[in-house]
Amino acid sequence: MANLVNLENVSKGYGTTSVLEAVSLGVGDRDRIGVVGRNGGGKSTLLRMITGAEPPDSGRSTATGGLRIAAVDQAGHLNSGSTVRDLVVGDAAEHVWAGDAAIREVLSGLGLAALGLDTLVDRMSGGERRRVSLAAALVTDADLLVLDEPTNHLDIEGVTWLAEHLNRRRGALLAVTHDRWFLDAVCTRTWEVTDGSVRSFDGGYAAYVLARAERDRQASASEARRQNLLRKELAWLRRGPPARTSKPKFRIEAAEALIADVPPVRSAVELRALSAKRLGRTVYDVEDVTLSVGSGDTARTLFSHATWHVGPGDRIGIIGVNGSGKTHLLRLLAGELAPEAGKVVIGQTVRVGYLSQNVTELPSQLRVIEAVTEVRGTAVLDGVEQSASQLAERFGFANERQWTPVSDLSGGERRRLQLLRLLLTQPNVLLLDEPTNDLDTDTLAELEDLLDSWAGTLVVVSHDRYLIERVCDSTVALLGDGSIAALPGGIDEYLRRRAADLRAAEPTSQPASPKPARKSDPRATRKELSRLEREISKLDRREAELHQALAEHATDYTRISALDAELREVLESKEAAEHSWLELSEEL
Repeated sequence: MANLVNLENVSKGYGTTSVLEAVSLGVGDRDRIGVVGRNGGGKSTLLRMITGAEPPDSGRSTATGGLRIAAVDQAGHLNSGSTVRDLVVGDAAEHVWAGDAAIREVLSGLGLAALGLDTLVDRMSGGERRRVSLAAALVTDADLLVLDEPTNHLDIEGVTWLAEHLNRRRGALLAVTHDRWFLDAVCTRTWEVTDGSVRSFDGGYAAYVLARAERDRQASASEARRQNLLRKELAWLRRGPPARTSKPKFRIEAAEALIADVPPVRSAVELRALSAKRLGRTVYDVEDVTLSVGSGDTARTLFSHATWHVGPGDRIGIIGVNGSGKTHLLRLLAGELAPEAGKVVIGQTVRVGYLSQNVTELPSQLRVIEAVTEVRGTAVLDGVEQSASQLAERFGFANERQWTPVSDLSGGERRRLQLLRLLLTQPNVLLLDEPTNDLDTDTLAELEDLLDSWAGTLVVVSHDRYLIERVCDSTVALLGDGSIAALPGGIDEYLRRRAADLRAAEPTSQPASPKPARKSDPRATRKELSRLEREISKLDRREAELHQALAEHATDYTRISALDAELREVLESKEAAEHSWLELSEEL
């Protein structure tokens, strides 16, 4: 396997801070690498060294001749005055890009077709601009795709689509991400950026955790609490979803010895019993609630006569597409919103802690340690009383960092401080809105460790599939029909139901598309072209589903026969639709 990019003894620093020291590594032409590490540890800097966007202070960076790189940074810079069409398909004629299944898939998968190709990026939200940047990179034929936090602003459905798309894509991939499910689903190698160096591990996140645990066991150099954290995380990975298939290349027996005596991550029965003592029988009863947003022509109903019960000790994950009302539901529970009809009954003993997505509520005029002691000077965690300084250190603020003004903190640090202050209020109900935003994988493991022993009711809104499966015992979804739907099958059930809903919403295709009538009206012709494009896109998706089903039922010959027959019909319909589309496009 040839290397596309090589870094040789590269060092980089900013002011008096050294970020990378004598780093040597290479990116192969078929590598799929995930990059993890503490926030501020140099991950984004490493990406800029590899793409050539920033030169090293010393050492050498080389790339193969003619290398095509497509990169998406966290800022998502887009040219002012540009439209989605300008940035994603450029000057290509419509019949050229619309006839390309790969481009159609990207536009559909990232929701840009619904957003409108002629929409100006200046008017878009940060999440929409992020999706445009990502689409512009994905439609290229780049040899190396470099993505900095690609799952930011994507919902669970979008993250799943992106993982599937990248797995089908040829070429090399390098991605900085805190999304641990994404790392397992896409990456075959993991780079850990720490202490100025880059360590390489085979496999995705599960293999990375196993390798770290084995490394620490052999070196016997890690402190007891950090070792226990890794062992607990490792235990959950071994007992968790079976889809984690990336295998580390070291002795599994040695890693298994670490977790032979590790108890379950948490005892749901014990926590529920303790929670019931603190909360009583009633936490939340949502009864026949209706809530809308907007007014006039823009009015939209989020909940229509919705009913839902949250009990003591429940640990519930809430998922749904962006804009479905997840944050509004948390605000209803927190008492910040009142329903238009129905009622939300809140238990008399409920002391709610609400972590919003807005970090501006922090006291920017104070230093970190002052912002902590403003809430509480000491607290009991894991049965041990800890001082404010110890608590801050547990949340990733070293002694010197505790005297930093809050206004100077990074996004991830502000999020950690926000969560610490919330927990110090000693709530018995936690409502967390996208708690993983801006947090690195180590901090996420710390957060999950705290939640494991927290005896109370937990309601989490998150696009982080790993977190939902890790800390929640049940899942509900907002599917856009005004209800709050329980998902016994978890996130997999949600994805199946969403796919079925999308198929049902599309017009039914005929076995073959008839040749459209010749139209002299250009407007009517464009309308027919749009209809054919939707039909082709639908048939593309159905073809991919059938191929996957054939792979899954390889030994079920009766099922294979039926799938083969349907696949032939789909391919015939698709060929006819594409032929009609080409004929019509020539008329324009």
